[in-house]
Amino acid sequence: MSRKVGSAQKWLYPGLGVKRWLALLLIGIAFLSLGIAYLLHDLYISGWISRSTWQMLTLTFLPGWARSLGGVLVGLSLAAIAIYRFNHALLGAFVPPGSVSVVDTLYRHRLRQRGAKVVAIGGGNGLNTLLRGLKHYTDNITAIVTVADDGGSSGRLRRELGVLPPGDFRNCITALADDEALITQLFQYRFSSRSGEIDDSALNGHSFGNLFITAMTGVTGSFEKALIESGRVLAIRGQIVPSTLEDVTLCAELVDDTSGNWVVSGESAIPKARRPIGRVYLEPDNVPAYPPAVRAILEADLIVAGPGSLFTSVLPNLLVEDIVNAIRASTALKVYICNVATQAGETDEFEVADHVAALERHTGPGLFPYVLVNDNLVNNPPSGWNFQQVVLRKPLEAGYRVITADVVDEQRPWRHHPEKLARALMNWYGKQSRESVGTESIPHEL
Repeated sequence: MSRKVGSAQKWLYPGLGVKRWLALLLIGIAFLSLGIAYLLHDLYISGWISRSTWQMLTLTFLPGWARSLGGVLVGLSLAAIAIYRFNHALLGAFVPPGSVSVVDTLYRHRLRQRGAKVVAIGGGNGLNTLLRGLKHYTDNITAIVTVADDGGSSGRLRRELGVLPPGDFRNCITALADDEALITQLFQYRFSSRSGEIDDSALNGHSFGNLFITAMTGVTGSFEKALIESGRVLAIRGQIVPSTLEDVTLCAELVDDTSGNWVVSGESAIPKARRPIGRVYLEPDNVPAYPPAVRAILEADLIVAGPGSLFTSVLPNLLVEDIVNAIRASTALKVYICNVATQAGETDEFEVADHVAALERHTGPGLFPYVLVNDNLVNNPPSGWNFQQVVLRKPLEAGYRVITADVVDEQRPWRHHPEKLARALMNWYGKQSRESVGTESIPHEL
């Protein structure tokens, strides 16, 4: 009983947008009751209602104060029961069985709608991890994704059909989907031969999600419209946009102590070279940014770069000059989320300072003045680890401020934990917002 009362009280929580309409309903009921009372009085005066019936209807045998109080209490009780049952009958169909109550679902939805405008820049598993945690705090998420992917199913579709690589976009859709488990299982499903042997089937190796986005591109006429419609069909929280619509190739200048620098073309080929990376760049260069991506950055409250592969997921977006210019012009808080582990072929032996130096080398100083670093480190890592923990061994240069938090997934210590990462990031953002005059803080995890 107490649980039902507590649930009923939540309808009065601020932010639901319910109280104003409840008040209007009660005012309407009051006017309706007043009209009925006038009608009954007129019928009694005209003789259509007998005196005994009138006394029974108006409870004249009770004191005046008792009649007034009783009428108000009975009316409010009946109205409350009717509203409660009506909402459950109407909205219950939209709340999955076994989930939280209708009012809890509505309350959380309203809070997410009013959440901070967050722009997340990157690609690959790192961006998916961040989005998977962020969607519990706000619906105002824009994921800006690299279009330089050229490997696997995405690379084949890109070469054969001329579409932008859908792989990273597919992963972001699954991360932001409401029913994440089912959508992930469906979108990540890969076609293969029944025998398990290599065959020449056109579908072999392709994921359903990549084919879905490619088909949607054909239906809508453009890749960007395909992303919008895919997000609408799958009811994702937020939007996913490319950094550019141009067909670009990611190139890298690799450092070789014996033969000097040499160039590798193709995002998938860069880590396979297993050489230190001097710099990465796009061909062609000076490509225009996708306008909605620029607009999202300029309107953002918080801009986040990473986590993810530094040279092949994060930096390709920041090689688009318009994107960097928009970030510098934005008044949002700007954070770089440093990886928790090194990546073979890209950031071998890197510390936090090396990640920041590479970022600065490509984008200029101070683009992301805050750096979020994992502080949950294993003192004696197992010998079987094929990676190293990224640690903060020396202070960063002036102009950078470090945020430390436990954000590692202890089951997979080479990755961030979605909930830990989002909670640390949004709690820090809330604290910064509270310290800024006139800025609202984002609510805690819903």
